[in-house]
Amino acid sequence: MTKLSVNINKIALVRNSRGGNMPDVKQMALDIESFGGEGITVHPRPDQRHIRYSDLYELKPVLKTEFNIEGYPSEFFIKTVCDVKPAQVTLVPDAPDALTSDNGWDTKQYQNMLAEIIQEFKKHNIRTSIFVNPEEEMVEYAKLTGTDRIELYTESYATDYSVDREKAIEPFVRAAIKAQEVGLGLNAGHDLNLENLNYFVNNIPNLLEVSIGHALVSDAFYYGMQNTIMMYLKQMSK
Repeated sequence: MTKLSVNINKIALVRNSRGGNMPDVKQMALDIESFGGEGITVHPRPDQRHIRYSDLYELKPVLKTEFNIEGYPSEFFIKTVCDVKPAQVTLVPDAPDALTSDNGWDTKQYQNMLAEIIQEFKKHNIRTSIFVNPEEEMVEYAKLTGTDRIELYTESYATDYSVDREKAIEPFVRAAIKAQEVGLGLNAGHDLNLENLNYFVNNIPNLLEVSIGHALVSDAFYYGMQNTIMMYLKQMSK
C-alpha cells in the first residue's frame, strides 16, 4: 500500500501570519496522525516563512509515524537534519528564494555532490530520497548517488491530467519501471489532489509514498482535516 505523508508547511504558514501559536503545528501533526495520516512532511526554507527549524526539534520526539524533512542540502540544512534524525530526508534543488519546488535534480551533473551528501546522512541512519523529474536517465544516475529512493516531481502530471491523463502519466510509469529495475524505492509528490490522485496511485508500480500538502490543507478548509484525510486515503485505495 502507498503511504500518505502530509506536508504541514501551509499550517505553519497560517500560524506565522499572525504570530503566536495558532494553529498549533505540533498538535495538528499529531491530529493528522490520529486521523490516519501515515507520515508528516516538512520543507523548511531559508526565510522560515512557514516551517521553522525550531519546529523540527519539537516534532521529532512526538511523532509516531514517519517524519520526512525536505529541502535544499545547504550546510545548515545538512547539519540540522543529522541532528534531528528524521526517518527520511528528501533532497530538493530549490533556489533560496523559490516559492515552491519547480524542478528535479540533474542527477548526472550533480552525481558526485549528491553522493557525498547522501553518505553523510547514511552515517546517521537516515533514509535518503532525491527529487527528480520523470526521466529514465535521471533515475539511472540517481541510483549511482547511493540514494535509497527517488521522489518523482508530479507537477507536469497534475497540469496535463485534465487534458489527457493517459499521456500525462506515461513518463511517470516509465520512470517508475526504471526505478524498480535499478533497485530504488519510489515516492511522488507535487500538486497531487483529490481529482488526480487515484489514477496516479493505481497506475504507478511500486509506489511507496506520496507527499501532499497544499491541496490537502486547502481541502481541509472546506471538509475539515479529519474528513479530508479520510477522503485522500480513500482515493489511494487500489
